[in-house]
Amino acid sequence: MTLPLPRPVFDANASAGGLGNLPDWDLRDLYPTPDGPEFRDDMAWLKEACAGFAASYEGKLASLDAAGLLACIEAYEKIDIVAGRLMSYAGLRYYQNTMDSERAKFMADAQDKVTDYTTALVFFSLEFNRLEDAHLEARLAESAALARYKPVFDRMRAMRPHQLSDELERFLHDESTVGAAAWNRLFDETMAGLTFTLEGEELNLESTLNLLTDPERPRREAAARALAEVFGRNIKLFARVHNTLAKEKEIHDRWRKMPTPQYGRHLANHVEPEVVEALRNAVVAAYPKLSHRYYRLKAKWLGLDKLQVWDRNAPLPTETPRLVGWDEAQSTVMEAYSAFDPRMAEIAKPFFEKGWIDAGVKPGKAPGAFAHPTVTTVHPYVMLNYLGKPRDVMTLAHELGHGVHQVLAAGQGELLSSTPLTLAETASVFGEMLTFRRLLDAARTPAERKTLLAGKVEDMINTVVRQIAFYDFECKLHEARRQGELTPEDINALWMSVQAESLGDAFEFMEGYETFWSYVPHFVHSPFYVYAYAFGDGLVNALYAVYAEGTPGFQDKYFEMLSAGGSKHHKELLAPFGLDASDPTFWDKGLSMIAGFIDELEAMDD
Repeated sequence: MTLPLPRPVFDANASAGGLGNLPDWDLRDLYPTPDGPEFRDDMAWLKEACAGFAASYEGKLASLDAAGLLACIEAYEKIDIVAGRLMSYAGLRYYQNTMDSERAKFMADAQDKVTDYTTALVFFSLEFNRLEDAHLEARLAESAALARYKPVFDRMRAMRPHQLSDELERFLHDESTVGAAAWNRLFDETMAGLTFTLEGEELNLESTLNLLTDPERPRREAAARALAEVFGRNIKLFARVHNTLAKEKEIHDRWRKMPTPQYGRHLANHVEPEVVEALRNAVVAAYPKLSHRYYRLKAKWLGLDKLQVWDRNAPLPTETPRLVGWDEAQSTVMEAYSAFDPRMAEIAKPFFEKGWIDAGVKPGKAPGAFAHPTVTTVHPYVMLNYLGKPRDVMTLAHELGHGVHQVLAAGQGELLSSTPLTLAETASVFGEMLTFRRLLDAARTPAERKTLLAGKVEDMINTVVRQIAFYDFECKLHEARRQGELTPEDINALWMSVQAESLGDAFEFMEGYETFWSYVPHFVHSPFYVYAYAFGDGLVNALYAVYAEGTPGFQDKYFEMLSAGGSKHHKELLAPFGLDASDPTFWDKGLSMIAGFIDELEAMDD
């Protein structure tokens, strides 16, 4: 069970003053206390269940009839639920305060035990993948209940050419807690402990990033320079983390005969490499008509010949700064969800009422935002760092969309509920779009409409252009690491090459910006994850266009898509809407929506 990956939020802190009562998590639905009998009993059960599973099934999968194989899968699924519940609880407690040594130890000890116990299960996927195709097909034909798990089996068997010997796979499983997981923790704890000095005040990362959206340009500059100074001071450590993880990945990929560093991510996402390549190429080709064009407009609005990096997310001069209280944020999102379909708001309601959201900015709390599904027998939890910016309302809409998706997909059961990352961003980005459109329709003046449009364009550029630039950076980083150790200067140069290309000629780059790769958690936690954001945005833009056309039964089809979880391929899920992500022209439809918003902004200036 992996920890949830925070979504970077580039807009953060101000004290909670004026925001109202921000909710905290109530983790008792997972376990009442960390030292209670419930957690201990489940951990003891897991140990026995894993050993029992191996004793019952190792070396015997080929001899099982359909009923026996179904019983095996159901036993595996139950183990997966208990392991996931244990690690969800330990992980969420840790993310509430990553600087608390007790929580860090509790999570690390839990991870060690779960990893140790589940080593007994490593045989399962390896032995399952050695079953002959004809043999498995015969078993599936005998049992509809077993055939229901075919998408899981297909994903497992996609790894057949890349699996190692049973002994090596067990070794890698055992070694994982002192490999990537340990470097991930080092990165997380280092980031959570960084402080940045501005005007004599010590701020954390989230608070300092927030100042990059401050209306006062000198404060934005001061924040950018403080970030650069601290990142620069720690750059050798961050370079060591990236060098080590990239080398470890290269070793694993070489042994597994993965053709490219990205290939494992594509397999996990159940998406064809050529589909991702088509997305990447379409976005890069669109840089001039999207980011380059928009930022030239923004420079004109700000009265600048060139933008600096601290101007990228600056508010417009016409924008009236305001703090959005928690109650207003909640009602805005819930009304947008309800207007689309009351069922969507009904699913979202418990998040606000039952302690499923942790919203406030607190010392030691992990930065960013995420929705973690936990396990299908409990419910998701949403983490935010809510500071009352209008964009924070969009983050709430985004993460709540994930939560709704996870609740709906839970009906598939543990093994089939998990949605590939490329489709996991669908409901979140769609939730954002619903909220944005509701606000846009309610705009009272041209200036208000311009502010909303500009904000949405910037968010879409951050989601599409910026994430594809991140993806290109990772591709270059992993390819370069194959040639040898990378110095901090080497990594800095790779970062700047994609930044200049994606942002365009409207920008000048301050000294120190070359280190800003260092704080992006996705590069560390989950290599090549980032293209999923661009995939989701492009998909949702096309999906929303179908909705806006008034397609009959759209809501029912949408709920069916979310409820499918990971039980269907993206082609099957999108077919009811007349969409096909493997069509090379598909991505142009989504990108044209962003271009259309920029067209409207340009027309406002005429």
